[in-house]
Amino acid sequence: MTIHLIREVEHLKKMLLELSALVEDSVWQAVKAIEKRDAALANQVIDADTAIDQVEVEIEEECLKVLALHQPVASDLRFLVAVFKMNNDLERIGDLAVNIAERAAYLATQTRMTAPFDFPAMVEKARRMLKNSLDALVNEDVNLAREVCAADDEVDVLNRKMYELVEKEGQKNPEDLNGLLHLLSASRHLERVADLATNIAEDVIYMATGEIVRHRSEDYTAAP
Repeated sequence: MTIHLIREVEHLKKMLLELSALVEDSVWQAVKAIEKRDAALANQVIDADTAIDQVEVEIEEECLKVLALHQPVASDLRFLVAVFKMNNDLERIGDLAVNIAERAAYLATQTRMTAPFDFPAMVEKARRMLKNSLDALVNEDVNLAREVCAADDEVDVLNRKMYELVEKEGQKNPEDLNGLLHLLSASRHLERVADLATNIAEDVIYMATGEIVRHRSEDYTAAP
């Protein structure tokens, strides 16, 4: 690897970490807006999406420049492919944060109802998966990335239970149904955040080892 390519790779890493920080903050501010029914905070999340989109475009352009100028091979090419994919997933997580914030803005206008499901549990699981996937990215930690992949099934199961509970609660208290559906929608967006965190973790594994682990859930176990 030439000195110029090393510098370009390090610059890309810094840009990706910047985007990661923006996206992670956006998700948790959106969740906080849901929990506090804070419309002003929700609108801040929506407005901040422009900055996320801008960084995503800059990373893509930088990747294309490196490919054109240096024509990397082997591990360097793997790194660029992984950055392309993670960049896209991070931008999509930012979009999901906006979706959650939009649900928060609506809920802030409604009478607070008691959720029939454990929304904080969904928040915590999705939050841990995203944080761990980004930590795995920063530290190139394959073992942690595998732990993220293994955790995805738990979030899927929790999300399915929520549908059943909302249906039952809506039948008992139909006046709350609209608000419950918005809360359920926020939960569904968090489940998608967890899915994309899994994608990032899979790409960390690919970047570090060259191993493609998509569609191989039986392999999603941490190394002893």
